[in-house]
Amino acid sequence: MNKTVALHTLGCKLNFSETSSIGRLLENDGFEKRDFDEVADVYVINTCSVTDNADKECRMLVRRIQRKAPGAMVVITGCYAQLKPQEIAAIPGVDLVLGAAEKFNIAAHLKEVTKGDSAKICSCDIEDVNEFTASHSINDRTRIFLKVQDGCDYNCSFCTIPMARGKSRSDSISNVIANVEAIAAQGAKEIVLTGINLGDFGKGFTGGKKNEEDFFDLVKELDEVDGIERYRISSIEPNLLSNDIIEFVSNSKKFMPHFHIPLQSGSDKILGLMRRRYKKDLYTERIGLIKTMMPHCCIGVDVIVGFPGETDADFQETFNFLHQLDISYLHVFTYSERTNTLAADMKPVVPVGLRNDRNKLLRNLSYQKMQYFTNAHIGQTRKVLFETKNKNGMMEGYTDNYIKITTPFNEVWENNIIEWKI
Repeated sequence: MNKTVALHTLGCKLNFSETSSIGRLLENDGFEKRDFDEVADVYVINTCSVTDNADKECRMLVRRIQRKAPGAMVVITGCYAQLKPQEIAAIPGVDLVLGAAEKFNIAAHLKEVTKGDSAKICSCDIEDVNEFTASHSINDRTRIFLKVQDGCDYNCSFCTIPMARGKSRSDSISNVIANVEAIAAQGAKEIVLTGINLGDFGKGFTGGKKNEEDFFDLVKELDEVDGIERYRISSIEPNLLSNDIIEFVSNSKKFMPHFHIPLQSGSDKILGLMRRRYKKDLYTERIGLIKTMMPHCCIGVDVIVGFPGETDADFQETFNFLHQLDISYLHVFTYSERTNTLAADMKPVVPVGLRNDRNKLLRNLSYQKMQYFTNAHIGQTRKVLFETKNKNGMMEGYTDNYIKITTPFNEVWENNIIEWKI
């Protein structure tokens, strides 16, 4: 009998694309995939370490596996595994810890590990991680997350990502197009471009020589590829979202009117402490240009609350700034201290209870923003790409500008773009 494997992803869209690629590697090695809730011979958890909650969730999942399948092999990879391999290896039940350079060599490593031995760590110094490995998700044929960039050269004071993923590096445009054509051949309709710092595409070295390409070049080339009907840009820093990109998307038939642009704070004081590479005036300019060219565009925003030194006045400044901006929704993160970051030693520390209160206020604002954005489109007809049936017998899809539509399942609409009156 073939061995079975179950995989679970914590964190970002890029992690989902990598988990899917790891799953394909193991299937090619003879493993049969199982749902994570089922009993399997091997469990793989691809971790995030952006917040303390992600670390806690990893440990909780390992305990759940121990109760369900005590004889199973447990593999931990991803950012948490790169940052704290010894800490993970000490978790009862963990058998194999794979750092950033080894996650795609998982099949070979599994052959060398025996259940019951002490956990094996396969990792290296993050400075030695300089290869780019392409990956994409194929959990359903409708929407594919395609990784085109990895790593980050920014050193924001709160962030561990450069320590977990290494320096910025990218695929080549020719390789991306080859992957897109292969994905199109599988029947997918939409691709979400993902990366750690997507706007930095082109930095680093590809194929042993310097890459002179940039993200705008990639966007223009992808727009000409046959077979894929929709692209989304997963997240892009405001200082890297050029006017050229905004103008191109506004005239494109394939790039959807939807941006996700990290802000992190609406206070220039806090942005400085965070070591972000812009001030809020630039952010305002970017939003204004997008809405001038695409009034119907959906704009999502990342924001962190409770950063060290954030006073009530600083938070109110952030709240007021977001309230007046013509944006559609927020992803709100409660600041949590990360080891080996500059922010971990900054004072004064914001009490955890106050951080949580600020989070709730911004999540409520996000709900109101999305309601307002959605209501402004009621009565309009927009194109919806419907996905597969869910557990409740319903199906969901998104308009071009990312309004979620839910309707009873209709097989004819599955993985098809439908003109839909909202």
